[in-house]
Amino acid sequence: MPQRTSGKVVAIHHVQLAMPEGGEAEARRFYAGLLAIPEVAKPPNLAERGGCWFEEAGLRIHIGIEKDFLPARKAHPAFIVDELFVLIARLQAAGFDVVEDEPLAGFVRPYVSDPFGNRIELMQPIG
Repeated sequence: MPQRTSGKVVAIHHVQLAMPEGGEAEARRFYAGLLAIPEVAKPPNLAERGGCWFEEAGLRIHIGIEKDFLPARKAHPAFIVDELFVLIARLQAAGFDVVEDEPLAGFVRPYVSDPFGNRIELMQPIG
């Protein structure tokens, strides 16, 4: 294959997850409240669709409304966490199950499901 000098993907701008209609309050409680990702206003032309955006320095999670919603149980974002066990305790205190996953060299990595059943991987580097 010939070498390319342009046209390559260089970053992820955002990850979009889905939720059922009317789930904004639960999304805010989970993503802004428990995961501590600040909510930002959606652009006016997109706000009428519903949903929520959560963003800060290099991390953008958009939660959109899906009419015939089914949670993503396998496909998932993986978030790097600075104090994983603090977050685990906060999630468990709020009633969320945090499940250990198979080992991955260099990381502790459990997962949790958001209020809609979407799988979220939580990763903290070891060492």
